[in-house]
Amino acid sequence: MGELKVAAIASLMPLEELDREPFLVDSRSQYAMCARWAADRGYVVTRELLVHRLRTDHLSLWADVEAGLVDLFVTPSRRVLERALASVDEFTRECVRRGVRVETAGLDEPSYDAEMKARVHRRLSMPTAGYDGC
Repeated sequence: MGELKVAAIASLMPLEELDREPFLVDSRSQYAMCARWAADRGYVVTRELLVHRLRTDHLSLWADVEAGLVDLFVTPSRRVLERALASVDEFTRECVRRGVRVETAGLDEPSYDAEMKARVHRRLSMPTAGYDGC
């Protein structure tokens, strides 16, 4: 069997939530956490999903699974998954039915200071200006 193919699930949260929930807004950090988790296990992230309250029956969750491009889903934490999906329980049951694993990275969320929040704000508020957040 080759390496496992992973779909990383991140939450799509409005920029207005940055002060209250910076990690949930910062999808780049969410994806990085998932990528680290996958790399530590020799897996490869083949898909990144950025969603908010997505229904379990939505095609975007399952198209790559059905095409054999995704073997498991990973998300930084249950907290992220609860924002990303309409029903974590329904999603988990559907994953079991389809034989697809769901994992949480379980790593500590970064602590956001004012400078980090400002970088996230610039990156998300100026994407068409070519700013990449570095």
